[in-house]
Amino acid sequence: MLIDHLKKTDHRALTKWKHYFQIYEREMNRFLNKPISFLEIGVFKGGSIPMWKDYFPKGSSLTFIDIDPACKDLEIEGTQVRIGNQADPDFLAALAQEFGPFDLILDDGSHISQHQIKSFENLWPHLKNGGLYMVEDCHTSYWPGFGGGYRNEASFIEYGKRLIDTMHSWYTDQDDLFPFQPMAKELNSVRFFDSIVAIEKLIKTEPPASLYSENGQTRVSRKALEVRGRVSIFAGKDGTQPPEKK
Repeated sequence: MLIDHLKKTDHRALTKWKHYFQIYEREMNRFLNKPISFLEIGVFKGGSIPMWKDYFPKGSSLTFIDIDPACKDLEIEGTQVRIGNQADPDFLAALAQEFGPFDLILDDGSHISQHQIKSFENLWPHLKNGGLYMVEDCHTSYWPGFGGGYRNEASFIEYGKRLIDTMHSWYTDQDDLFPFQPMAKELNSVRFFDSIVAIEKLIKTEPPASLYSENGQTRVSRKALEVRGRVSIFAGKDGTQPPEKK
């Protein structure tokens, strides 16, 4: 188990919330079948560098970034440490050109919402199809000192909630208020855990379709994506008045 690595740590300190290890294994175990390209934002004292090297398959490209120049000295064989600002588009573009595209990106950087959002928006195009982008320590979204606060629209948690809306924009019934958003073609899932948001990329070449099967015959339809002013066929059957169509 990944948490067993804690027994092998050395002077390079590692700090993680205990419940993260179960989330890591749930989300990351599918990346253990072959070498991957991995990027972690945030080095701190370097303890996660040997942990991820032990965890991922031999031959994986393991890249770590931090704003502190001293972190370069924490680089070990088989890993790369680059120094730069996680919110700097030019730095991230150069990083992606050198080491991308990535299978898995983990943001354990400044935990400042603005930085988390900037990193995501700049690195998402460099995430492979089928890849995973994870942002941890999202509880800082509830801390004003990190650019957050409860229901603060600028927080990463609220940003993540809007990604859920984006993913479902195929099904809009309010075109002016909630139009289709092209990023829906790339979002497969947005999963919220305690302090972690995991965003999975899966490029869809066609819009969602419904299947209707009867007497062994199945047909495909996308008509439901075009209809507006929908009302449930069950509306009013419990004795209440169905909503009026607008």
